[in-house]
Amino acid sequence: MNRSDPNSTSQNILVLGAGELGLPVLRSLARRASNAPGAKISVLLRASAVESAEPAKQADIAEIRKLGIEMVVGDLVRSSVDELAQVFARYDTVIGCAGYAAGVNTPMKLAYSALQARIPRYFPWQFGVDFDVIGRGSPQDIFDAQLDVRELLRSQDQTEWVIISTGMFMSYLFEPEFGVVDLENDTVRALGSLDTQVTVTTPADIGALTAEVVFAVPRIRNEIVYLAGDTVAYGELADKLQTGLGRPFSRSEWTEQQLMDELARDPKNMMRKYRAAFAQGRGVAWDKSSTFNESRAIDVTDVASWIEANLARKG
Repeated sequence: MNRSDPNSTSQNILVLGAGELGLPVLRSLARRASNAPGAKISVLLRASAVESAEPAKQADIAEIRKLGIEMVVGDLVRSSVDELAQVFARYDTVIGCAGYAAGVNTPMKLAYSALQARIPRYFPWQFGVDFDVIGRGSPQDIFDAQLDVRELLRSQDQTEWVIISTGMFMSYLFEPEFGVVDLENDTVRALGSLDTQVTVTTPADIGALTAEVVFAVPRIRNEIVYLAGDTVAYGELADKLQTGLGRPFSRSEWTEQQLMDELARDPKNMMRKYRAAFAQGRGVAWDKSSTFNESRAIDVTDVASWIEANLARKG
């Protein structure tokens, strides 16, 4: 990648992780790279993942090989900054898709590694809410660690950065453990109020749109890119469930104070942290009309379509 040429795009790309988001990103990058002369995609995986006997893991590894993606063995958690920097230095672009499972301290370690390696372009794991708008001291303390990463990247000018804000993974909105959608009792429990909004996007769409961002001309750099499969209020979510499933849904509200009180009783509970943060409604939703996918007229899955594909057809 020629940094002095704004029309030059990433050529030698390393993706960190091949999980719920990493695999869709890899699929889309491989597809786009086939039309980008000289572009090459690699993925960093733990040895245990590459050598796993689990059928699901074996299927993922087989797919990665079939896509022509090179596998690099490494460990984001156990490796030092120096060790990771040595790996990253072989690439012009690194895209973080490891998620929070790697630990709260890992995002900063990866950012330090990227800067030490002096890679031209870095996409940190920020596929979620707008941490700048949420600000420090939110109920979800992991968000503060993400703000640390942003501050570090903004404080330097040797490595270009791109942050992709996607909102919540769409399927997570319907997870029974999250508690917002209760299909057994046909109930929607609003976080904050029925008018509170949330932006959601499917991992498949995030993968496809990330590839478009990576290869966009002129090159996107030092910028936050907003995506959205849909932005809905919790009351609207209940309406869409009623329409899609053909039965009534009751509605209730988990107020911000109620959720903060619950969190105070169990301050390490990760789910309660997320619920309280989303109940505040700040930085967790944005207008779909202002997103990258809308500006490029790229079709994405909205909530009604997700309900039809994942709930109505199974019910």
